[in-house]
Amino acid sequence: MKPKATVHQAHRELFRIELEGLVNAGHALVKLGRQMNWASFDEQLGQTYDPSNGAPGVSTRLMVALHYLKYQYDLSDDVVVAKWVENPYWQHFSGRQFFEHELPIHPSSMTRWRKRLGEAGAEAMLKATIDTGLKMKVITPAQIERVNVDTTVQTKAVRFPTDARLYDRARERLVKTARKQGLSIKQSYERVGRRLRMAQSRYAHARQMKRARACTRKLRTNLGRVIREIERQQSKPQGLLGKLLETAKRIHAQERGDGQKVYSVHEPEVACIAKGKAGKKYEFGNKVSLAATSKGGWLLGALSLLGNPYDGHTLDAQLSQVRRLVTTHAVKEGHVDMGYRGNNHQGPETIIVDKRRRGTIPKRVWKWMKRRAAIEPTIGHLKAEHRLERNHLKGTQGNAINALLSAAAMNFQKLLGFFLCRLLYFLRSLLVPASRDQFLAVMS
Repeated sequence: MKPKATVHQAHRELFRIELEGLVNAGHALVKLGRQMNWASFDEQLGQTYDPSNGAPGVSTRLMVALHYLKYQYDLSDDVVVAKWVENPYWQHFSGRQFFEHELPIHPSSMTRWRKRLGEAGAEAMLKATIDTGLKMKVITPAQIERVNVDTTVQTKAVRFPTDARLYDRARERLVKTARKQGLSIKQSYERVGRRLRMAQSRYAHARQMKRARACTRKLRTNLGRVIREIERQQSKPQGLLGKLLETAKRIHAQERGDGQKVYSVHEPEVACIAKGKAGKKYEFGNKVSLAATSKGGWLLGALSLLGNPYDGHTLDAQLSQVRRLVTTHAVKEGHVDMGYRGNNHQGPETIIVDKRRRGTIPKRVWKWMKRRAAIEPTIGHLKAEHRLERNHLKGTQGNAINALLSAAAMNFQKLLGFFLCRLLYFLRSLLVPASRDQFLAVMS
């Protein structure tokens, strides 16, 4: 069933502390909580609940607030729920009336809620930060007219892939799943596989490559034997075993120079992406396209892409997402680097691609083109502070949700910073004489 509407009691309670009397009304989280349109989340996510069956769901405002705080402060599900109990400002931001001393939910509820949220719900959370910024006039229509677009790699939380590890891991998962479904696996190669994997690693470390390759071949042979044993008992297995068997076959058959290789057993859609970085030659994950305002650095879009597509072919989908999230104002110009040459954009926006010969660009355009590189530190902050560096969410849907919530947290931080700047300006105005109109404008 849908979550019950939060109703604040008109009377006070003797043994409970009311948050309104505990928190500072001028705190950034308190002010931001009053500016956000929480009812829009109930409308967006209310369609995913059955109207009559089941127990009432967890408060939508609580779950949305926990995810904003989780990505804002780069916390896990367990830690953000534990810190929520300790912080009255977080509880007030979540819509609570009284200070609570117990966990509001079990941390696993956040995982299940994200599955219900989906990519559309994550886009709604990003859109809410943009709408709040426009409502507070922190984001101006002039800023939205020009955007910078670039791509980065969202790395997946997987082990560094080697052939020996993949062969042994695929064999281990196949044996475990097959036995759960009642199949009889005569030889699991559990102890042999562990010994061979350790020997291969030590031989490779000692630069005894012939011996290391021999151990890898034996691991591959063991995987092939398990695959054939399962196929003899079930020619076409279904469900999880069928997917695992297909992935194991791809791992068993792939060679060094093949394309579309499998780099993880539990995340077979992970791609190997080379972005030309000095410190990281290859990254394993998926590509993410980001759109940020040229002035202000507000994120207007974060699109997760499958695999490693050419940057120019992602531009049309990225700007379509921006139009979907920013409905009140239109983007006029998009600034991109040379990786977008030959893009397939067909929309109303004018796309300006950076050039090697800077003298060929008009001065008016060059003024904004110089700000194209401003998106690079934005990407750095997303990775270092807002969980874009290592994605722990499962599947392609997890990739999309993680990218969108990371962008929403970046805008969330900027909104909090706006209230902090106003507080500092107010404190400065106490030291410097100001007119009555200026004082009322700051306090409003």
